Amino acid sequence: MDLRDVSRARRTRGLVVLEGFHAIKHAIRFGGEILGAWTADPGEVASLVERLAPDVHIPVEVVDLEALKRVVPRAQVVAVARRPAQPNPDIVLAGPGHVVLLEDPRHLGNLGAVIRVAAAAGAGGVITTGRQDPWHPDAIRGSAGLHFGLPVHHIHAVRTGGRELVALDPAGEPFAPADIPAAVVLAFGAERDGLSDQLLAKADRRVALPMSAGVSSLNLATAVAATLYALKLTPS
Repeated sequence: MDLRDVSRARRTRGLVVLEGFHAIKHAIRFGGEILGAWTADPGEVASLVERLAPDVHIPVEVVDLEALKRVVPRAQVVAVARRPAQPNPDIVLAGPGHVVLLEDPRHLGNLGAVIRVAAAAGAGGVITTGRQDPWHPDAIRGSAGLHFGLPVHHIHAVRTGGRELVALDPAGEPFAPADIPAAVVLAFGAERDGLSDQLLAKADRRVALPMSAGVSSLNLATAVAATLYALKLTPS
């Protein structure tokens, strides 16, 4: 594989394009199989490894800067990895930890940021519905490669595996983290419209994050972060 294959890899199911040092670092740290990595500045990549990730080795090939910019204008290093095999959604729902459910997320960068914070907070996985592929390159850029750090799946119909379904809804009861069981499905809707009536009807409970008067919504990734960390930091 060489640099010219990166564009094809973006369209190839089973391959993942990783843009930037942090995405590659996380993929390697969580067992990703790197098929090729390219940079025009190997000294800077080596410096980043030494300062920020001495536990990883990035096997970069040196290429011309203009050639790199034609493939990935926003990053100084790019790689292609094999998409990791992950447990199917039913196994994720049967496992430990809270599972984040995103109903029809619209913005791929936000979707990726949710995956990043879910991995940091120790969630059991992220599951999405709707039109977007959570493994889209723009989502992977937003997650800084942390798709490799937890299960990430797309499903066509909402299912919970028998877990309690907790809907984050501005009209819900005040969020009380101590009242939430240890492993639930936490459902978040799009910023503009929130959760659908169909999903809200399925919810076992609806909870609302506290917000100051006049504030009607939070960025999706911010809402997920606030919820997961409130649960994480609340003694069980």
